[in-house]
Amino acid sequence: MCLSFIIYHLLFSIACSHAPENPTMVGQLPAIYPDYVGVTIPAEIAPLNFNSTEADVDCIDVVVRGSKGGELHANGDGAYFDIDDWHQLTQQNKGGELTFTVCILNDGQWKQYKDFVVSVSPYSLDEWGLTYRRIAPGYEAFSKMGLYQRSLSTFDEYPIIENTQVPGMCVNCHSAHQTDPQKFVFHVRGDHGATMFQIDGQREWLKAKNDLLGGSMVYPYWHPNGEYCAFSTNQTRQGFHVVPDERIEVFDLSSDVFVYHPTTHEILTDSLLQTKDWSENSPVFSPDGKTLYYMTCLQQDYPTHYKDEKYNLCKISFDPETGAFGNEVDTVFNAVAMGKSLTWPRPSYDGRYLLFTLMDYGYFSVWHEESQQWMLDLQTGEARELTEINSPKADSYHNWNLNSHWIVFTSRRDDGYYTRLYLASIDDKGRFSKPFLLPQRHPKEYYDESIYSFNTPDFTKQKVDFDAHQAGLEISSDKRIETKVK
Repeated sequence: MCLSFIIYHLLFSIACSHAPENPTMVGQLPAIYPDYVGVTIPAEIAPLNFNSTEADVDCIDVVVRGSKGGELHANGDGAYFDIDDWHQLTQQNKGGELTFTVCILNDGQWKQYKDFVVSVSPYSLDEWGLTYRRIAPGYEAFSKMGLYQRSLSTFDEYPIIENTQVPGMCVNCHSAHQTDPQKFVFHVRGDHGATMFQIDGQREWLKAKNDLLGGSMVYPYWHPNGEYCAFSTNQTRQGFHVVPDERIEVFDLSSDVFVYHPTTHEILTDSLLQTKDWSENSPVFSPDGKTLYYMTCLQQDYPTHYKDEKYNLCKISFDPETGAFGNEVDTVFNAVAMGKSLTWPRPSYDGRYLLFTLMDYGYFSVWHEESQQWMLDLQTGEARELTEINSPKADSYHNWNLNSHWIVFTSRRDDGYYTRLYLASIDDKGRFSKPFLLPQRHPKEYYDESIYSFNTPDFTKQKVDFDAHQAGLEISSDKRIETKVK
């Protein structure tokens, strides 16, 4: 850090250390970034630090008061709260509210804005943090990217593995067993391709492609008992649009669904999940482990008819005792009948709901501005658009926390270009609270200067213990385990 930067912030903090005097009352809410007005948070979340978006702000003064007691104060170039003091206040007010009083100094005059309220949910988060891929929004050539993890109660981020360890490597498609990273899997693309399984600290690197499957093992999802992991095998292609509002399209020449048994290295297949004229994709198990949900689409002539690539949600029964599939496929949600395409199905762990994304065509929703999150009530069979959390920009990848009261998802609502992470809570009636952007220590500076997009986020109940250095050596060695189709 340069000396001039330190001196500037020292002088700023000295000039802004006094409390507001005779503020002029303003009958409107403060313009802040991120927009935390009216959100609901878990008591365990990191401080909701924010900045003013007004021009020429000399100082911001914020007082936070709890409905059940306690008070915090921040004064400076932004509202930055001490982590320990913040958590003491949120825990004290769990199930209550925090009232924020914001004053801003501009040209020597203080202005006090209307108070705003943040609710502290009675539902615990019960997760240590998040895992996600962070990547520059490029297409064919990747700069620095990787899998990362972030503590939700602090601002600390840690790399799990980065592509700088092996030249040309791309890592994606990571998944933990019901947010428990003791069973962890991700896929490696490139010259040293592989599918990595780490179970109770022991790693195995599977051969990236199985010729009998016709592709690699992607889009993993663990069975509730941890004995199986579902995958699809996709021959993915991408193309580029020549219109300004659309940039890239991803489609599959073919894809099938199967289940992998790590103990025996066996791949369990079924003719109903590997049909000639249909693409089966993105499988997920139901919380009781007896149903396998997946997407299916009638094969098209790509890329000519890429807009006709439209997926429905289907299901087939699965017997975890024998590893056998049922003899009948049912359509759970007919998106094609709506003229739409469904992607990214994710059932809540309590078995009540299933989240999915709806878009005009295709399944790579992150590139579709019109993509919206929907939710299916598995008890009633009713589905609805989640208008309370959607935005005009692409809302996409989502996952549940283990107690099924919180979700994390990606959205481009901030600037239309970069996918960022948002969290929201769901109540007992199935209604979501206003989403909030993942907190950062200095949020405006962090998000303004970031050149990376976040995708495929998931919760993790504890920090992922992964030896990235040793893993890099293992990737480069090309020592791989063969899988066998049962």
